Amino acid sequence: MKRMAISLVILCNAWSLSAQQSAQTPGELNERRVALHEPAVALDAGGAPALEASLRVTALNGAPDAPVTNVRMVVRNRSAISYGFVSGAVTFYDAAGVRCGEGVFQADALAVEESFETDTPGLRIRCEAASWRLVATHLLPRIAPNQPITTLTRVPENLVISIDGEEHPIQLGRPLSLMLGDRRFTIIVRAR
Repeated sequence: MKRMAISLVILCNAWSLSAQQSAQTPGELNERRVALHEPAVALDAGGAPALEASLRVTALNGAPDAPVTNVRMVVRNRSAISYGFVSGAVTFYDAAGVRCGEGVFQADALAVEESFETDTPGLRIRCEAASWRLVATHLLPRIAPNQPITTLTRVPENLVISIDGEEHPIQLGRPLSLMLGDRRFTIIVRAR
């Protein structure tokens, strides 16, 4: 019985680590830089597009002694979730890819496919900006009074358990058989 409990703990830890590692793979959760005339997309925690922003003015020529301090942009909710509050950061880069300006934005009560126009308080662009990116820092869903929170969470799609460097895919609700010593154990991972 102790072996089975230890195996279950190891499996849960492996599942947790696998879920964390799959979310941290390079490029998966990185908002990419785009040219100033292109819309920038911010991703949610699952890597799906959440917000999309476009600049009102694309000629941003700042200098260290005369920085650009205000930029207007239109932000649109691209997710399937209505938000009660959103906030994020906008970052600008010069032609060499060096960060030369950053600012923040926020909005309350943003419905699906709704847009809002905002400025970026604290912005100081100290170069001739060539590209930019958008990062969502807070995406708080708007929840109806009787809506269960579990409907808003995403289930990890690709679960893998690694045993001594050998990877085995795990599917929710499907049994996984392990041999520990001379006994075979069957473990089933389920969502609540």
